Amino acid sequence: MVGYSRLMAADEVGTIARLKDLRREIFDPEVARAGGEIVKLTGDGMLVLFGSVVNAVEAAAAIQRTIASTETGAPDRRIRYRIGIHVGDVVVDEGEIYGDGVNIAARLEAQAEPGGVVVSLDACKQVRGKTALVFVDLGELALKNIPDPVRAFGIDLGGTVPRWSVPAARQGDAKPSIAVLPFQNMSADPEQEYFCDGVCEDIITELSRFPDLLVIARNSSFSFKGRSVTHREVARELGVRYMLEGSLRRAARRMRITAQLIDCETGAHVWAERYDRDIEDVFDLQDEITSSVVGAIAPQINKAELERAGRTRDLDFSSYDLALKAQAMFQAGAFADSTGHDKVLEIARRALELDPRNTHALWIRAYVYTIRYLYQFDDDPGQTLDLAEAAAERLFGTDRSDPRALTVRGMIRHFRNDFDAATADFRRAFDLNPNFALNIFLMAWHESLVGRTEEAREHALLALRLSPRDADIWVGDAYLALSQACFAERDFDAAWRWGERAIEMTPRAPIRRALMIAAAAHLGRPEQARPHAEALAGFAPAFLDSIVSGRLTLYRLREHNALLVDGLKKSGSFS
Repeated sequence: MVGYSRLMAADEVGTIARLKDLRREIFDPEVARAGGEIVKLTGDGMLVLFGSVVNAVEAAAAIQRTIASTETGAPDRRIRYRIGIHVGDVVVDEGEIYGDGVNIAARLEAQAEPGGVVVSLDACKQVRGKTALVFVDLGELALKNIPDPVRAFGIDLGGTVPRWSVPAARQGDAKPSIAVLPFQNMSADPEQEYFCDGVCEDIITELSRFPDLLVIARNSSFSFKGRSVTHREVARELGVRYMLEGSLRRAARRMRITAQLIDCETGAHVWAERYDRDIEDVFDLQDEITSSVVGAIAPQINKAELERAGRTRDLDFSSYDLALKAQAMFQAGAFADSTGHDKVLEIARRALELDPRNTHALWIRAYVYTIRYLYQFDDDPGQTLDLAEAAAERLFGTDRSDPRALTVRGMIRHFRNDFDAATADFRRAFDLNPNFALNIFLMAWHESLVGRTEEAREHALLALRLSPRDADIWVGDAYLALSQACFAERDFDAAWRWGERAIEMTPRAPIRRALMIAAAAHLGRPEQARPHAEALAGFAPAFLDSIVSGRLTLYRLREHNALLVDGLKKSGSFS
């Protein structure tokens, strides 16, 4: 009950009488009609058990509607209730009721507006399609004394959904959205305001290059300038899932900029960083800060989205969530075996059934088939590469400005030995989005194999600086590029050291193991090659033979490829 103490203090006798009337005329009949049982009464509330979630939800909605139509007196005298619903195991013992189901329902009740109903995702799943009620996604809620966030939904009874609930623009398959708020000028000099605004405007522009991000325009974000706002207010007014805020402080020739990425659904900090810089050229500094922030937060948003999709636990939730689940499964280790590939491709297929233009699912499909070709999992690798190319071209046709289409097509063209076309694709993707770290990781990989070793080093180190916390498989590609470059230059010791770091990131990756085998052989340490050959035999048994036989060509220059093949033969890894 809302305002119980206030109402009792104002009119104890009258309030008790009205509560009894509401219990007799509304609660008891509706609970009985729905097959429920009132198991505990408190002064300002009650606990009710139902055998059916549908019945519980329908009863809660009916109770709230009836009370709203009955309590029509002065607003400060009206009796209003909040209701929370969860499905879970409970234990009733001597009039007391226990269990997580009770605890979560009680915490959800506190999140409801007066006269409203809030239900958990577990409860919502069981009523979807079985009631005419409309549910509004409230996102992941951090509930008191509940260790993990709980996905919750409000029942739309007309003005009873929490004001900070997820706007319609974020329902269903909506992309993750972000607002970049004006940075605070913490300096004594008001003239630094222009620098704060310039950094924010550049971050907005650069984030807008990412096709899977919906970035709120500058004029909307800057409407908060000079205001102290909470994450819930930003979510409500702009309809975003994330917000970036920060501050700037300048002292003499030094500048400190702090930035933090916040999940508006939970208030949790997804990422935070501090940048201390000397001021030489203010515009160069602005560019550097923009690049650093954008390169860091884009993968962090993707990581947060993958975790959110993983918590959903409902493969039918949306096409977008399915694509995220496919990516999460792939990055978690499914890339390293054929069965894992099959599962990822099946989820991507389901996502495309729901939305044939889902660019994230198309990218996953193209990328997984490309890696599947690389691992030589199929009897007809050429057909696998054809499937990868078809998915990449479909992605490119859906959105020609999507750098992922060019990146994966660059990989495919590399494997078709069309190296110049591959280079053009990687460079075009870089032009479209110079902060897209995955393209830079893979461009460095490509350059290290086509004889441009200095460019490969430059881009590998750039990618590591932009996104050092990216997915292990892609950070490992930067170390792989450095290893491949050193190998081509016959610096086998450096190739071995970089290869070790690459394998630390992703142990089940065939090129990395093959390079270690060949480098060990050229260093005269064949005994160090043996564990890598044994590992390859376990997860990619056809890989070494595909290189030695010439079915798979990695290096563009004949002498570099011969160096690799010669090392593999010298290692004793072939009978």
